[in-house]
Amino acid sequence: MKTPLILDGGMGRELNRSGAPFRQPEWSALALIEAPEFVRRAHDAFIAAGADAITTNSYAVVPFHIGEARFRKDGRMLADRAGRIAREAADAAPRKVTVAGSLPPLFGSYRPDLFVEKDAQGIAEILIAGLAPHVDVWLAETQGSIAEAAALRKALGNDPRPFWVSFTLEDGASAMPPRLRSQEPVEDAVRAALAWKAEALLFNCSQPEVMAAALDVAGKTLGDAKLTLGVYANAFPPQDKDAEANAGLSDIRADLDPSRYLSFVQDWLKCGASIVGGCCGIGPEHIAAIRKAVS
Repeated sequence: MKTPLILDGGMGRELNRSGAPFRQPEWSALALIEAPEFVRRAHDAFIAAGADAITTNSYAVVPFHIGEARFRKDGRMLADRAGRIAREAADAAPRKVTVAGSLPPLFGSYRPDLFVEKDAQGIAEILIAGLAPHVDVWLAETQGSIAEAAALRKALGNDPRPFWVSFTLEDGASAMPPRLRSQEPVEDAVRAALAWKAEALLFNCSQPEVMAAALDVAGKTLGDAKLTLGVYANAFPPQDKDAEANAGLSDIRADLDPSRYLSFVQDWLKCGASIVGGCCGIGPEHIAAIRKAVS
């Protein structure tokens, strides 16, 4: 089996755990605004744990989190800061580390029903302009619907850098067959990723229990087509369909210690994933366990 590319873990909860400024509604953007040194420390911790790629702390640099006025005034500057901090951390690493530019859901996580297509382009263009000087790949992550991801792909235009798209899945025992939070089937997400000429299709910010089935469906849908698959799950309990991610501090599951999370990662690798990492609640200790196992 080829050695997988290892992503970092969840930035927001790592900032919270480290004592960085952290509250709602700003979430992970608050440290970027008030104490960016904590962001650099989090990147450094994930790199030290063995991450091959780190994700810019731009997930909450959207009006939904920092407010419309602040975003219009400071959004590009904050995206630039997020990209620059990640770039500096990657360049200081003792090995090659890829910087993935995080392009988040623009109107709130887990709520594709709140997506407003006519407003998406303007928000995305500000984020992209700030991040562009610093990133190696684009990562449209935690996308709840194909329309959300399509808007980000459109906003990137002819940017030549690789495009990775990562969808969040319906959680819980009833979430079979696997589907996006919009209720669109995984098969449709695969076909969209191929149409966008994405380099990678991932699933993230959902429970680890639902990921293997999504990988299986994706692999079967691909057939002979080429598309790198990946997973980075969260450590949340199942989220209600009407919930907004980060509307409050969700509980973190006590049963997902590094050893248990690693067992899921090993299943994903067997199911065809070649990019693995963690999302909310998955820390450097989890990434270190993955690195040790695959090395």
